[in-house]
Amino acid sequence: MIEITEKAVERIRQLLAKHDCQGGLRLGVQGGGCSGMSYLFRLDPKPKTTDRILEFDDVRVYVDPKSYPFLDGLTLDFTSSLMESSFVWHNPNAKRSCSCGKSFAV
Repeated sequence: MIEITEKAVERIRQLLAKHDCQGGLRLGVQGGGCSGMSYLFRLDPKPKTTDRILEFDDVRVYVDPKSYPFLDGLTLDFTSSLMESSFVWHNPNAKRSCSCGKSFAV
């Protein structure tokens, strides 16, 4: 199960509106990054036929079947401060991650 906090849902909603995207957010993983795997995060106009479609209020999130096992249990949050605004990944499957938090190893 993937969880997305209210702050993250609101920020995703803003991004979808800003980019006039009627679809949803694609979450996934791909090989690469300094720890071995990196997170995929992009707006997508529509899901693929094999995607899991998760709904959080009016926000849809698409996850492909190969990425889902690596993201199962994930909580996606959003933080904003004077210094930085960013999404924060809390992934219990990650055994280690890089200092920037954008890549991980299982």
